[in-house]
Amino acid sequence: MGVAGDERRALSELFEEVGPDAPTLCAGWKTRDLAAHLLVRERRPDAAPGILVPALASYTQRVQDSYAAQPWSEVVGKVRSGPAWYWPTTIGPLDEVVNGPEFLVHHEDVRRGRPGWEPRPAEPARDAAAWKSAKQASKLNLRKSPVGVILKTPEGREARVKEGPDTVTVIGAPIELLLFVFGRDAVRLTFEGDAYAVDRLRKHDRGL
Repeated sequence: MGVAGDERRALSELFEEVGPDAPTLCAGWKTRDLAAHLLVRERRPDAAPGILVPALASYTQRVQDSYAAQPWSEVVGKVRSGPAWYWPTTIGPLDEVVNGPEFLVHHEDVRRGRPGWEPRPAEPARDAAAWKSAKQASKLNLRKSPVGVILKTPEGREARVKEGPDTVTVIGAPIELLLFVFGRDAVRLTFEGDAYAVDRLRKHDRGL
């Protein structure tokens, strides 16, 4: 099983542990809302576009709410079982590309939604996937950054992901960098660069 499958299984187990009303890093969402979002994106082709298209968001929200209202054990079971048979991500390599970062980030959204969280120990396959995804996602999520951005791991891997003035180097483990690129602030990172530039980057809307 690849990283996507490992993270799906781990998140499903965590859902069972914390229940449907636990906090997450996703603003306004409890675990039931996050799980429902995952079901919409890989089971409802009619509603999934509204995740990214504001004009369609109201319908997507209604479908998501209908999933969230289902018994928790059924919701978690559907998340664990994976996408509908006709969904493209049933193909292994595509699952890794699409669902690897999705489940990595959302697993941490639940882990870090509670006080006292700590980063998970390093794991080579997961860290390699997170590093690759952080570099890829930053091209889109940081495209409007007001400053240049370099991502760097403590081991010295480095990628310039945004050209621009007053470059800031963001240093941390791959999963921390991935979470930062996806707009999360509950991360363990250090920043090198002009203090004003660092502040501008940290306040920038790091999303689609």
